[in-house]
Amino acid sequence: MRTVKEIAAIANVSVATVSRALQRPEIVSEETRLRIHEVVKRLGYTPNALARNLRTARTRLIVALVPDISNPFFSEVIRGIEQVAYETGYSVLLGETQSNLVREQAYAEMVAARQADGIITMFHRIPSIPVGGRLPLVNACEYVRDSEISSVYIDNVAAARAAVDYLVTLGHREIAFIAGPSSSPICVDREEGYHQALERAGIAFDEALTAVGDFSIEAGERAIELFLSQGHAFSAVFCSNDEMAIGAMRALISRGLRVPEDVSVVGFDDIRFSRYTSPSLTTVAQPKNALGREAMTMLIELLNDPEVPPRKRVLSADLVVRGSTAPRAGAHGSAG
Repeated sequence: MRTVKEIAAIANVSVATVSRALQRPEIVSEETRLRIHEVVKRLGYTPNALARNLRTARTRLIVALVPDISNPFFSEVIRGIEQVAYETGYSVLLGETQSNLVREQAYAEMVAARQADGIITMFHRIPSIPVGGRLPLVNACEYVRDSEISSVYIDNVAAARAAVDYLVTLGHREIAFIAGPSSSPICVDREEGYHQALERAGIAFDEALTAVGDFSIEAGERAIELFLSQGHAFSAVFCSNDEMAIGAMRALISRGLRVPEDVSVVGFDDIRFSRYTSPSLTTVAQPKNALGREAMTMLIELLNDPEVPPRKRVLSADLVVRGSTAPRAGAHGSAG
């Protein structure tokens, strides 16, 4: 591959003159410009678009990082990011990190190498980006406590509390909880909302009715099997995401229990599949598209003005009542 340095040596001019001849030919003398272009043509040199950018130029590319691309929750968030990116002349490179620090850092270094203008992360860690000034980074869905990082998310404590409050209004007292990974701040918040709802309803917390999952359908199934095998009585289950709620329903039905007649189930996220389960899933609806659109808007604002103050934007979430919840009929423990 030919370089600007080689062109300069053969044309007997400086590297800066070659760059000017290729980028702003009007400021280079005709004789010099023709000589440089003759060398360029003879050597078959093709300027690299990224290398050609000035320091203040933009790639018009942003990186959107998700921990798990198979999680359907993220598809609507990404769609929101893409919509704003397209409207404003940006392209989006999607990266799946699999919660791997090395993967996260590899994508972050694209910004330092000026191969991308900024990053939107959809997890709670902030990769190291060796650039001067404000990090060109916005956090979506999760949140980070760093006051210098702009984030957009929902009030997970309040949303979880509202979901459990609803189960309480249906007469449920033995409410099991399938939590998400404790490393995630939003999962900690959802568990806090569960505890707050129990406390204000005067329901004693039973640690035996809490299991921890990894957001997968299989985790929901395992949690229900654990509760039932140990004979723990419960008439409702609140899950930290919809996939675990779907798994919980599958496990309950496979053990001969009816949803919602025997056990009510509530999820979190309102992924597309939740309305097509049988019965359809009662869940907390996150504004997924709006989370993506707002994250991209905030990143563009930051790229346009690095002095813009960082923001923590909290969007509203709503409980969507469907067929998986009903008034308490009786608590259920082990099933044969």
